[in-house]
This record gives sequence, C-alpha cells and structure tokens, in this order.
Amino acid sequence: MDHRLEVLLVEDDPADAELTRRMLEQGNLDVNIQTVTDGVKAMAYLRRETPYFDATRPDLVLLDLNMPRKDGREVLKEVKADPGLKTIPIVVVTTSSADEDIVKTYGLGCNCYVTKPVGLDQFSKMVRTIEEFWLGIVKFPPR
Repeated sequence: MDHRLEVLLVEDDPADAELTRRMLEQGNLDVNIQTVTDGVKAMAYLRRETPYFDATRPDLVLLDLNMPRKDGREVLKEVKADPGLKTIPIVVVTTSSADEDIVKTYGLGCNCYVTKPVGLDQFSKMVRTIEEFWLGIVKFPPR
C-alpha cells in the first residue's frame, strides 16, 4: 500500500465509534479514521462542504443505518447517486438484522451489510474482520 488508508466512520453511538476507532488503530495497517455523528455531517464531509473543506476522500465508509437528522439509507442513496462519490465502497454496520433493511440497503448500493454483535469480544472480532478484508485485501479505486 503506497498511501495511508482513509476511513470515514459515520456513527452516532459514541461508545461504538470509540471502540471501532481503537480497534482499527491497533491493527496492522496504516489507517486514518475520521468520524462524523450523523448523515448530514457525512454528506458535508464527502462533498467537502463546511467545515470539511480539507477532507480527504475516504477509501472506505463505515455507515450506521439509524442516525439522527439523516439516516444511513438516505446517505447511501445520495452517495450512490453522485457520480463523484459512487465508487467509494460503503460497509453498513448496524444493529438491525431485519430482512427488509438488508434488502433495501443492498438495493441502494451498499457493498456489504454487517450486523453489530452484542458483547465486546464479538464486536472486536467484527471490526478485525472488516479491517482484514476491506483494508487488507480489497483494492480501492484511486481517490
């Protein structure tokens, strides 16, 4: 890898965001994680709008579905409809395991759907698996 991997974490739960951040930072890869707490901020970040003028285009977005202001489904729909953003892979990481959410989210263009497990050990394993696959194996389009 010739550059630092950029990850945008879109998560409104502070504990989940902090745990995900810590797990990714403790991994073996050079990863820079930016966190926003809702879909409005996520879109501003991705479009480099106020206050994110200097934002680096992420290689990967980890997106929660159920958030205030603009939920993950709306973010996903907007990103995949935007020619300048649609090639950014999006992994939905959510508490929902409802079939309707899974079907709708894939229909909107998510690249992967992961249900957040209960319990620290399982949550850690999930983050490590995402890191190993998405950040260790997958080839991303150029920024």
